[in-house]
Amino acid sequence: MTTRTPHAPFLPYGIHVPLVTPFAADGSVARDALEALAHDVLDAGAAGLVALGTTAEAASLDPAERDAVVDTCARVCRERGAGLAVGAGGGDTGAVGRALAELGRRPEVGAALVTVPAFVRPSPAGVVAHFARLAEDSPVPLVVYHIPYRTGLPLDAATLRAVGALPGVAAMKYAGGGIDQDAVALLGDLPADFAVLAGDDAFASPLMALGATGGILASAHLATGRFVALDAAWRAGEARRARELGHRLARLSAALFAEPNPVVVKGVLHAQGRIPTPDVRLPQLPAGPDAVAAALRELAELGA
Repeated sequence: MTTRTPHAPFLPYGIHVPLVTPFAADGSVARDALEALAHDVLDAGAAGLVALGTTAEAASLDPAERDAVVDTCARVCRERGAGLAVGAGGGDTGAVGRALAELGRRPEVGAALVTVPAFVRPSPAGVVAHFARLAEDSPVPLVVYHIPYRTGLPLDAATLRAVGALPGVAAMKYAGGGIDQDAVALLGDLPADFAVLAGDDAFASPLMALGATGGILASAHLATGRFVALDAAWRAGEARRARELGHRLARLSAALFAEPNPVVVKGVLHAQGRIPTPDVRLPQLPAGPDAVAAALRELAELGA
């Protein structure tokens, strides 16, 4: 097994923000805006950053752009002593393993966010074997990303629990599309030294109520401090406060996901002057003005 020596370990709790990739008017990565966003969310109490997730439009970035995004996030995390996870998913175990090996040269990277294999639809035993092989060789711990409405591969609680029990798997980003029996069963009987982080923004509060230790939430680009407060309230057992705040943040998340992620988030960030353009890359299209206006209204209701 490869020795793991991350400079800033990934914290499997709190709010982690999967950063968008801002684009300049000429279509290039706006590194200064990305750096400012990273500092903004950490200033507001985020526990860490995620680079090259779905929200980052990672599939549309070329290798040089991907390196630029990770370099920028790594520099901020190095300066701030914050945790950094980097997306490295795919359906080919060998290719994902090679991508993970590349992360070993970046001491700031504390974890890799790795999706359940998409499209190939392996058996549950194949999923467990996939993650066992990756975890054995990875230079950093894995955060497994379970998002069946993207991967096409629903998994039951027993399979997810088996993945979570693997050495080298630190946490799971759970985005099951709602709260179902498997979510309840998984959170009711977690393996030792394994955490679940909410991955469906609108369901973050109920997942925390069931035992999720935080979240990896695109909505937390906005009202970051409110999401941090929500996590703190559930962990402190302040259920009444957490429920009230959770309902309000769920309305914000619903507005931000009214069109495919991350187009509304980018539209709002641009309206706030925090990124130079609202641009996304095809096949995404920029958010419509009504969707951006609705999200801005929800932010105003929050006082954020």
